[in-house]
Amino acid sequence: MSDLAYSPAGFLQHMLGDALPHDLPLDAYESWWETEGRAISGTVDRAGTPWIRQYDRQANRVDELVFPAGYRDMLLEGYGNGVIWRAFDPANEGLTAVYALGYIAGYYDTGLYCPYTVSLATAAAVAKYAAPEVRARYLPRMLARDASVWQGATWMTEARGGSDLGRAVETVAQQTRGGWRLTGEKYFCSNANAELAVVAARPEGAPQGVRGLALFLVPRYREDGSLNVYIRRLKDKIATRSVPTGEVELRDSEAYLLGQPEHGIYLIMEVLNLSRVANNIGSVSLMQSALGQAQAFASERQAFGKRLIDQPLMRRQFEDKWRGLREAFALTWESVLLADATWREVAGGYSERFHLFRILTHLAKYWTAEQAVQYAKWAMEVNGGHGTLAEFGVERLLREAMIADIWEGPPHRQALDGLEAMERKDAHRLLFAHLAPYADARALQAMQAHVEAHLALPQDEKEAGAFDLFDTLAPFVATALVRKYEATEMLAGRS
Repeated sequence: MSDLAYSPAGFLQHMLGDALPHDLPLDAYESWWETEGRAISGTVDRAGTPWIRQYDRQANRVDELVFPAGYRDMLLEGYGNGVIWRAFDPANEGLTAVYALGYIAGYYDTGLYCPYTVSLATAAAVAKYAAPEVRARYLPRMLARDASVWQGATWMTEARGGSDLGRAVETVAQQTRGGWRLTGEKYFCSNANAELAVVAARPEGAPQGVRGLALFLVPRYREDGSLNVYIRRLKDKIATRSVPTGEVELRDSEAYLLGQPEHGIYLIMEVLNLSRVANNIGSVSLMQSALGQAQAFASERQAFGKRLIDQPLMRRQFEDKWRGLREAFALTWESVLLADATWREVAGGYSERFHLFRILTHLAKYWTAEQAVQYAKWAMEVNGGHGTLAEFGVERLLREAMIADIWEGPPHRQALDGLEAMERKDAHRLLFAHLAPYADARALQAMQAHVEAHLALPQDEKEAGAFDLFDTLAPFVATALVRKYEATEMLAGRS
């Protein structure tokens, strides 16, 4: 078995070779996690849900979140290294750089990667769609490289759900002489203490359904310094404990319209798609972490005269898991490359490559999130009873994998949105053309015929069988793309 299981930076370098963005502090960032961050992360996880201090001694509402010591330091290490600012720095490599750094963060702490994810999506929306004076006021604060950095958040979901935004969003936006004001409640607000959030709301008089939604930027504080956003409570939840998730109230809250109101749903989807790519990164890095934890135990544990890892059945499982990790990474990194190629496109001017990005990202999110759950479960099984004990940290992987399966839309949403992209944008044909240099020609033709036959089914039957289609298509795409990354390795002299 390979020592690469224990090194996210090493695995990135192994898979990407010279295609990895240059001059990234991957080894240094990993070293910080090994020497300092891992212990902080464990402390934060064991502490459970942070608590909220809602008032100061003068009875002023402050809604301050209180974390264990070191949490802020852990956050700042990523921001300082460039999990956000490198995407906007002309001297750096854009999204590929920030997702590579995110891979290392996700390997050690899936929950912590969430603040970076939503901050990136917020910064991208501000950079592309905010009015010039709003962009000049807020974007530099999100790109700071020190403790002054501001965080972002993406708040769409309300109590009635998140997938059907057209029905669920009841937050109202009112245009006044003093600017836009939002009133409503958001129910699942990750990074609830962020200084800025992008928020879905319906302007007064706008039509019902998703076409009536717009996207707004909401600062945590009003211009006079008072609270603009109120945290009702924090969620005590399964899964990640290093990202605070809360219920948020907007009370005539100051806000800034992003883009054109009629383009709101497209802006919302842009935000979600960038986060889905990050979800893919987090899922695959968790898969590697699970593989590492399983390998560490199996390499030491003796059973029936042999190490576990030398037992034929266990050895075969490790071989299968390594192959699956490479496939999931290939699928995920292709979503990164397509995101990097299209993320600056604006609503109303999307290219065919953007629709290729969409379908590949839906496939990757659908596939990698479920694989992460299975890898975490398997790592617990390899560790036996020890895998169930909180003191060893393996059970944490399963908790965190479960939320990765739901974040940014559960499997149902990915499959149905993917179908829509195929039906309306011919995204499957763009996908097959993209795979042609890597896939077996005969197998590619057969898969294309299979997809076309599925799309010709009656609507109810087509939707009912969406999982069957994605369960076939996603691994096919992943297997084809592995050949691309194997070629990268051979070119780098590591075949």
